[in-house]
Amino acid sequence: MENQMRFAGKVVAITGGGSGIGKETAVRFVAEGASVVINGRDLAKLEATAREIDPSGKKIAISAGDIADPATGAALVDLAVSRFGGLDVLVNNAGVFNPKPFLDLTEADYDWYLDTILKGKFFTAQAAARAMKAKGGAIVQTGSMWAIQAVGATPSAAYSAANAGVHAMVRNLAIELSPHKVRINAVAPAVVETPVYNTFMSADQVKEVLPTFDAFHPLGRNGQPRDVAEAILFLASEQASWITGVVLPVDGGVTAGRN
Repeated sequence: MENQMRFAGKVVAITGGGSGIGKETAVRFVAEGASVVINGRDLAKLEATAREIDPSGKKIAISAGDIADPATGAALVDLAVSRFGGLDVLVNNAGVFNPKPFLDLTEADYDWYLDTILKGKFFTAQAAARAMKAKGGAIVQTGSMWAIQAVGATPSAAYSAANAGVHAMVRNLAIELSPHKVRINAVAPAVVETPVYNTFMSADQVKEVLPTFDAFHPLGRNGQPRDVAEAILFLASEQASWITGVVLPVDGGVTAGRN
C-alpha cells in the first residue's frame, strides 16, 4: 500500500495538465496522495479536467496561461505555494508539435517551438527551483525521442532543436541544483496517442494515420499517456532519489534500434 501513496502530503505542479500525458499524470499524482496544480492555455478545459480528477476541489487547483510567458510559470508556482503550502514536484510537460519540412519553416514556427518548449520549461523550472531550494524537490521534463533521433516521416527540425535544449538543460540543472537537493530528469517519448495530433489533423486523419506508426516501435504499438505517466511518477518519487540528470527514453524501443 505504501507504494501506492508515494506522494501523500506532497504538492505537485504540472504544465500542460489539461489533457494527454499531463492530465494522466495529474490523475495518478492525486490518486497517490498529492495535491496538484495544473496549468494550460484553455481555462474551460482545465476546469473540466479538475472537476473530473477531484470533484471536491480539495486536492486540485488550476492556473491558466501560456507557458511561453515566464509570468505563467511563476504564477503556477505561486499558486501551489499559496494554496497548498509549498512545492515538491514540477512536471514540465507543456509542448506543441506540428511536423513541417525544414525548408517550409518560418520564423514564427521557430519561435512557437522555442518559446513554448524551451523557454517555457526553462523559466518554469527556474520558478520551481526557487520554491524548492530550501527543502529540495524533483523536476521532471517531458522531452522527446525526436531530440535523440530524426524521423523522416515527421520532419521536425525546430521541435527537435527545442527539445534537445530541454535535454541539455536537464544535465546542467542536475549539477547546479544538486546542492539544494533538487533533482531534475526528463522522459523522451516516441509516438504517444494524445490530443496533440488533433491540433494539426482532423479526427478522421488521426484515426487513419496514428495506427501506421504502431510498427515504428519495436514493441509493436504506439505509446499511451499512462506509459509516460508511469515513468514521470517514478522519476518524481523517492524511489528515484539517486537519479538526476537523466533523459529516459519511453519509446517502445525506438532508440534501441530497428526491427
